[in-house]
Amino acid sequence: MAGKAANPLSGICVLVTRPAHQGQTLCNDIETLGGRVLRLPVIEIDEPSDITPALNIIRRLDRFDIAVFISSNAVEKAHALITSHGGWPENLKIAAVGKHTAKTLRQLGKHVDILPQHQFNSEALLALEAMKNVRNKYIVIFRGEGGRELLAQTLTQRGAQVEYAQVYRRIRPAGDISGVQQAGQAGKIHIITITSNEGLQNLYEMVGKDGRHWLLDTPVVVISRRSAEFAQELGFQSVVTAGQAGDQGLVEAIKEWYAIHCSTIDTNRD
Repeated sequence: MAGKAANPLSGICVLVTRPAHQGQTLCNDIETLGGRVLRLPVIEIDEPSDITPALNIIRRLDRFDIAVFISSNAVEKAHALITSHGGWPENLKIAAVGKHTAKTLRQLGKHVDILPQHQFNSEALLALEAMKNVRNKYIVIFRGEGGRELLAQTLTQRGAQVEYAQVYRRIRPAGDISGVQQAGQAGKIHIITITSNEGLQNLYEMVGKDGRHWLLDTPVVVISRRSAEFAQELGFQSVVTAGQAGDQGLVEAIKEWYAIHCSTIDTNRD
């Protein structure tokens, strides 16, 4: 029992799908708890199709009241551009949608003025008082190409002037996934972590028709109700929703799932 308590994920294999440069912490956390990791990045971060519109915004960033950052990728890409094109304005308030995004900002020496405290999504950000009283405010949203429109639409309805600075784009990686296919078909992947609807769609397409059977029969951990609903629409038979976004939430969800299902899982396959 002591060994199980110290290694609550002992024997199981988790498919981690975060982008290659963002998955190491999650992998380390799983392995520390006794789990094994198989990595398959389902999203690759690339340069935007056209950086000119974002640069035009950054050159007049001192005219904005609030900068909203959707993701850590948005922070990293925007910071590089801002520091090379005039720097950060002193009076610009900074908002982050999630804790990991806020952490990345702080690591770069930026103070986060606006951050949800419980749920970490656009709805939670919009519920904050600082994002309600925005009439005549100029707001820039740093993000990747595409994505949800709720944030900009709601802020515009509240009287703000909103612009997007799209500083990266997400693409589906190309490469050999035969190892993952073989592991999945052999039942060696016990659970999958996914952090976005786009990642879910990419994974579904990457395994192709031949991999759908094992994929949809494998439990998947997601970080939002929206993603849970989308996973069910795709046909996943077992969907677990983490209590909070981020690596910690994913790990806790895996631990809770495994504590319930450990007696039915064959962890002796290698």
